[in-house]
Amino acid sequence: MKYGVIGAGAMGVRYGVMLQENAGVDVDFIDTWEPNVEKIRSQGGVSVARDHQNRRIVPVNIFYPEEYKGHPDVWIIFKKQMQLAEEMERDSKAGIFHEDQYVFSAMNGMGHFEKIAKYFPENHIICGTAMIATRMDGPANIDFMGAQGDEVMHMARYTNEKPDATTQAIFNDFKEAKLGPVFADEWKGMCMSKVVFNAVTNTLCTMFEMQMGQFIEYSGVREMSRQLFDEAYDACERAGIYLIPTRQEQVDSVITVSKEYKYHYPSMYQDFSKGRPTEVDYINGYIAKVGREHDYVCRTHEFVVHEVHMAEMMRKYHKPQTNVADAKKEGVRV
Repeated sequence: MKYGVIGAGAMGVRYGVMLQENAGVDVDFIDTWEPNVEKIRSQGGVSVARDHQNRRIVPVNIFYPEEYKGHPDVWIIFKKQMQLAEEMERDSKAGIFHEDQYVFSAMNGMGHFEKIAKYFPENHIICGTAMIATRMDGPANIDFMGAQGDEVMHMARYTNEKPDATTQAIFNDFKEAKLGPVFADEWKGMCMSKVVFNAVTNTLCTMFEMQMGQFIEYSGVREMSRQLFDEAYDACERAGIYLIPTRQEQVDSVITVSKEYKYHYPSMYQDFSKGRPTEVDYINGYIAKVGREHDYVCRTHEFVVHEVHMAEMMRKYHKPQTNVADAKKEGVRV
C-alpha cells in the first residue's frame, strides 16, 4: 500500500514516519504551510526526536498540492479542524483525489468526517482516534512523546460495516508501523470517546497553562473530571451515542494517561501558546451542541468554551508560560 499524508504537522509526520520506517511502505506528504515545506526541503527531511532524545533528520517526500502527481492508495489526513474545509477544497482543485482511494483520519474534535465525505465515497472513509502524544515545536521539528510501543489508536469504517480487504490491509500496515491499532464496531461512539477525554485534559490544561502531570497534582481533578464527563455522557446517551469506556474508566484514564505524559502540554495548549486559535469549539463546543440538539444543556462545557476563548483574548496582555520540559532541556531556570 502507498500512503499520502495531508498535513505534515505533529501527527501527520508521526504516522507517516512510523509507516515509512517500521512498515517499510511508500509515503508522500502534502502540506500547504510554506515555512514547513521549505524547511523540510532545505534540511533534507523532517527533524524527529522522541521525548527530546536522539534527534535526527528523516528524509521524506513533500509536495504542495498543485505540484503532486502521485496516486496513493490511502490518504491520511491530519489538519486542524478550522483549516480542513479550505485544505480539502484546495487539494480537490489540484486534482490529487481519485475515486479508488481510501482515506483515514484521526483528527481531534468532531465534524471532520462530514467534510471529508464531500470528496470520498462513504465506504472508503475510515474514522480513527489516537491516544498518541506528539509535539511540533516549529517548522519541520517534531517530538514523538511517550515510550516506543505505547501508541494506541482505534479505527472503524464510516459506514460501520465490517472491515473490507483494503481496511484490513491498512490495519495491518498500522500494526506493522507500531501504531497500536484496534478495531471498533461503530465510529461515532469511538470518536466521541476521545472527544470527551480531550474535553477534560486538553481544555483544563490549556486554561491553566499546565502540563498533564501538573494537572493531576490537584486533589480535585477526579471531581472536576467527573462533572465534565457526566454532562458529556448524559448528552451522548440522549443522542443515542454510546461511548467505549464507562464514566469511571474515563475518570481513571485522566490519571493514568496524565502520569504517562506528565511533561506533555496537550495539543490545544500547543496551539494556544503559539497564538493560534484552539479547537475548543470542536471539542467542548461539540459536546454542548449535541446536548442542545437533544434538549439537554451542558452548562459546564458551555462555560468552559467561554473560558478558553477568554484565555485566547488575554494573550494580547501576557505571553503563555514557558514549557518547563523545554526549559530544563535548555538549561533555563524556571
